[in-house]
Amino acid sequence: MARESAAGTVIIGAGLTAAHVIETLTAGGYADPITLVGDEGEPPYERPPLSKEALQGGAPYEDAYVHDEDWYRQAGVRLHLDDAAIALDPAARTVRLASGTTLAYDRLVLATGARPRLLDLPGADAAGVVTLRSMADSRRLHERLTPGARVVIVGGGWIGLEVAAAATAAGSRVTVLEAGPTPLGGVLGPRLGDHLAALHRAHGVDLRTEASAVEFLGADDPGGAVTGVRLATGEEVPADLVLVAVGATPNTELAAAAGLDVDGGILTDARLVTSDDAMLAAGDVAAAEHAHRADRLRVEHWDNAIRQGRLAGRILLGEDAAYDWQPYFYTDQYGFGMEYVGHGSGDDDLVLRGDVAAADGAGEFLAFWLRAGVVTAAMNVNIWDVNDQLRALIGARIDPARLADPGIPLAELAGG
Repeated sequence: MARESAAGTVIIGAGLTAAHVIETLTAGGYADPITLVGDEGEPPYERPPLSKEALQGGAPYEDAYVHDEDWYRQAGVRLHLDDAAIALDPAARTVRLASGTTLAYDRLVLATGARPRLLDLPGADAAGVVTLRSMADSRRLHERLTPGARVVIVGGGWIGLEVAAAATAAGSRVTVLEAGPTPLGGVLGPRLGDHLAALHRAHGVDLRTEASAVEFLGADDPGGAVTGVRLATGEEVPADLVLVAVGATPNTELAAAAGLDVDGGILTDARLVTSDDAMLAAGDVAAAEHAHRADRLRVEHWDNAIRQGRLAGRILLGEDAAYDWQPYFYTDQYGFGMEYVGHGSGDDDLVLRGDVAAADGAGEFLAFWLRAGVVTAAMNVNIWDVNDQLRALIGARIDPARLADPGIPLAELAGG
């Protein structure tokens, strides 16, 4: 069994978070060894293109890489990109890999991310029932999105709707099955959830709400090709391909087996330090304390992966820093381009400013969510270069009438 003797920092999970830990360490003059461990056989890459540009064929998949492998090697990073970490020994400060290699560490960063949540339904093992998380997943999905293909998407969240837009652009016949009364109702609320549903329907998507899948239909033999989805009503929806997009589960098993505190994510303080002082957790897997909030946040978005990677690097360099920013994400669907900042709820009060019912169905407007008069989140739709101004409003108590008034500049809202 091989053992790498020099310690330094080991990063488990070769995703976007890891890339920014490494960038921050190298830029900060970190002199100890850095080791990167992954299980996909790929250097770190960005995931948004997997359901957006690359999936639609608008950009090559290679553009998603943060850096190529040579960049990491030239930076002195030791790479184990196809050798999963399978056990941690906190007492010995070692990591055991699937190959039998043992890595020593002084500090460890757990950036193990999340995996798609599966549905325990009959026929779930049928060929053509897929999920989307990795670059390999997206490449396979891209090949299947062909003109006339019958694509059923189970789940009307961000991934499901983005893939619906990509499949529609490819000429596929798309059905989206959303179990709730409106897509994204838990985040956007019914008004804007219905707006997105109408946008998809206007582009030919058969978007069904309160529609629950109970079985994936296919050949009688296990692993046969999927032919459809049976709903709770008994209706059968034909399918050549089924994407299950019903959320994600954080990859906490390695941490839990090592005795770290885990509860819906790996628990950390605002400096991303876990219950073991030698270990940090960052990115999708981290349920982190926030410097300005009473609750923990676990955020599965691109911006947070970058920022927490940088924060973890700064902490490893000995800087005084903490998790203190507002969550951010974006999407592009047909003509609907938006940015969202904050951490609101679909149950919060919604205030709109601008043209929601535009001729193309996408609109140009701002949306604000308030709880007890305090702004919890804001969103700009097809209005650009304002997200930083919206970010400044989060946590402020603002009269809804002022928020809705386009005659009041955003820069004047927080003080009024």
